[in-house]
Amino acid sequence: MFGGTPLDLPLRVPGYKLKQDPHFMSYGKKLVRELALQADQLDAQVLELMGDEISLEDVLQNAVGDYKPDSIVKGKVVRITGEHVFVDVSYKSEGMIHITEFDNPEEVVPGLEFEVLIEALDDGEGMVALSKRKADRLRSWEKVISTYSEGDEVKGMATRKIKGGLLVDIGVNAFLPASQVNIRRTEDIGDWLGQEIRARIIKIDEDRMNIVISRRRLIEEEREALKSSLLAEIEEGQIRKGIVKNIADFGAFVDLGGLDGLLHITDMSWGRINHPSDLVKIDEEIDVKVLKIDRERERVALGLKQMSDDPWGEIDNKYPVGGRIHGEVVNIMSYGAFVKLEDGVEGLVHISEMSWTRRVNDPREVVNIGDKVEVIVLDLNKEKQEISLGMKQVETNPWDLVETNFPPGTIISGKVRNLTNYGAFIELQEGIDGLLHVSDMSWTKKVTHPSEVVKKGDEVKCVVLSVDKEKKRIALGLKQLEEDPWAYDIPSRFHIGDTVSGEVTKTTNFGVFVKLEDGLEGLLHISELADHKVDNPEEVVKVGQNVEVRIIKIEPEARKVGLTLIQAHYGADEGSQASPATAASSESAELSYADDDSSLAAQLANIKVTGEEAAAAPEADASAADVSVAAPEAPVPETAPSEAAASEAAAPEATAPEAEAAPAPEASAELPTETAPEASSEAPSEEEKKDGEA
Repeated sequence: MFGGTPLDLPLRVPGYKLKQDPHFMSYGKKLVRELALQADQLDAQVLELMGDEISLEDVLQNAVGDYKPDSIVKGKVVRITGEHVFVDVSYKSEGMIHITEFDNPEEVVPGLEFEVLIEALDDGEGMVALSKRKADRLRSWEKVISTYSEGDEVKGMATRKIKGGLLVDIGVNAFLPASQVNIRRTEDIGDWLGQEIRARIIKIDEDRMNIVISRRRLIEEEREALKSSLLAEIEEGQIRKGIVKNIADFGAFVDLGGLDGLLHITDMSWGRINHPSDLVKIDEEIDVKVLKIDRERERVALGLKQMSDDPWGEIDNKYPVGGRIHGEVVNIMSYGAFVKLEDGVEGLVHISEMSWTRRVNDPREVVNIGDKVEVIVLDLNKEKQEISLGMKQVETNPWDLVETNFPPGTIISGKVRNLTNYGAFIELQEGIDGLLHVSDMSWTKKVTHPSEVVKKGDEVKCVVLSVDKEKKRIALGLKQLEEDPWAYDIPSRFHIGDTVSGEVTKTTNFGVFVKLEDGLEGLLHISELADHKVDNPEEVVKVGQNVEVRIIKIEPEARKVGLTLIQAHYGADEGSQASPATAASSESAELSYADDDSSLAAQLANIKVTGEEAAAAPEADASAADVSVAAPEAPVPETAPSEAAASEAAAPEATAPEAEAAPAPEASAELPTETAPEASSEAPSEEEKKDGEA
């Protein structure tokens, strides 16, 4: 008894010697405070009760046992309070564990015994810090280490997906890297969660308590053994079963049992397929034929379509050239459409074989995918497996009837469908157009563009000029509906030597064009503007100016009128500004044609060319000499001109660049086709019309 309070110590053991110990002194001071005893009184009474041979350290050690942190001890459930389980581990104080550390919390009851790990002897609240989960993991680790080593095969359930791989429970959580899940990289390794996995242990780290496993290595080892067996027995031509393991754009890989064979897309079907997935699916079991084996490179080529007969074997008997058949449009390209005749057999309808009359720019203007069409076999190449088909051949070629329906000379009516720079296309019937060339629009008017005469959509009446069945061309004429004025009218009203008035409509480097009447123009050559050399026609006349001219040449066949200037008429403001050259030209012209009772031909016959002038003119410049003969620049007086005057008159003709550039002189000069009007240009030849139509 200490101060009337019993001191029930289970440490009263006779024969123990009590020594001075710091633990004992600390414990004693605590008792002094609790029992209200002085420290010296407490020490004296304890020594008296326990004797001199008892050690408190030894007594405590024997009472609580050898407990250390990180050691595993047995524990018993004392009570359960809420989510906490109080466990007695035969220590001076109890420990506490959270209910979630038990796999089956409902099975936890007082008296249940299990192993726990001591994390700390004092958790700061006078209790022992315990962990059941760590104890279980440590025992499992010891069991796994004692059972397996690196290279052993293990089984486990994939429990969790973490960064870089999966956790597989093989007794402890082992790490399965994503790259080691399968032979081919898996898109989502989460698909393996909840599945049992067989793998090979590739690394054990005992210090960090980590295990790394590989399913891929185990599969590769098994496949290597199967591959050796397969290569020893597989032969070309065999029919074998396989499982589709992977699908690519170019084909599918089929596992034959230890070795993957390639089933190329071209060997899947005799017909057209867009993608291998149209025929096979991953993990599907299929029968394939072994086409080729490369044992050195361990490669096998497989075929699926070879399981059936080649439809091209009797293709020439099924689809003879000229035969009419039905098919379905299965593909469209820029150059044509592919028509399926049967499974594995397709033919091409080229864009040029779709219509006799329409200009087809895109096959989709005529057909679409899925359309049922009737075609004619045009050509067949069994070796290349190509069939040429035609759609337009099913119908009658309208060009075969053109010569009968539209013979030359037929007057037809049609609508202007299109305009070009060289003419207008007239629709005679659906798909049949004729060309109305600009040169066939007017007898006298120069038509530079067809829009001057017709408009798109106009109904016009024309004459069929020619029909070319082979080139599919029809030439039409508008002016041919009327009589050619050059045949009789113009030659009967205009004669050589006639004096007429006209308006300057255009100037060129070789002369000017003068409008004599509507639709009729004549050429006033630069050499007929003055007695001297004229570099620029606008020095003498202007566009829009009225002039008085004399006709010196008429060529109905060439549709040309040649003129020479008599007088240029100026307005009130222009009269005072008339150039001396113009005045001299006018005076000379009046003098030349005064008292002219004979024809112009008679006057031209009086021109004499001296021997020296003829020798001076080069032979190559025959046209320049023709100028002197056809129309002299200076009028011929009654008396022959002097030699000096003749030389002066001939000099401009011999040196003028315009005379050298133009093929023909003055009024008879050949005009450039792009500048000469219709009235003074040659009629286009048949070849030129065809070129224009083209």
